[in-house]
Amino acid sequence: MRTTQWRVIDIVIASVLGLACGFIFVLWNSAGYAWFKVMDALTPGLGGLTTGIWLIGGVVGGLVIRKPGAALYVETFASIVSMLLGSQWAISTIYSGLAQGLGAELIFLLFVYKNFKLSAAMLAGAGAGVGAFILELFTSGNAALSLSFNIIYLVCLIISGMILAGIVGFYLVQALAKTGALDRFAVGRELRGRV
Repeated sequence: MRTTQWRVIDIVIASVLGLACGFIFVLWNSAGYAWFKVMDALTPGLGGLTTGIWLIGGVVGGLVIRKPGAALYVETFASIVSMLLGSQWAISTIYSGLAQGLGAELIFLLFVYKNFKLSAAMLAGAGAGVGAFILELFTSGNAALSLSFNIIYLVCLIISGMILAGIVGFYLVQALAKTGALDRFAVGRELRGRV
């Protein structure tokens, strides 16, 4: 019987996923941001194509835990780890994690936590991108920039979220489930044909 109540194993695995994603964020902070600056120099707003890796925590958390709050928890936990390990954006890293996690969470909520297919993962990645966009309108001063910048940036965030967070996140969870590490979760049981 499916329950929305979190088990101890849910908290532990969500925390481990957040920790792992936080390390990924730290690695991406330098390379991804350098790529962001190059893309933005080509066309202002195009840097949004590089952001999907920073959105992956919410997608992975939602796909594995499949309970309310999982996407928000994992993305936020990952952002805290990233900040503690020296993110150049300091405390604003956590605000980003909250906004991105909320964006992914709202998509899983829209599906009433019952759709965890590739399409839902892609939409959750896009939702995380929209969350990032809304936050940056106010915290990064993007609201004062041109309409064309904001449209390009939003579209690029959505595309990057769908591909780098959604598709990559979905197949990352599938690969992890194939190892047997997620057998205590629905995604692991589904992959192995058990209920």
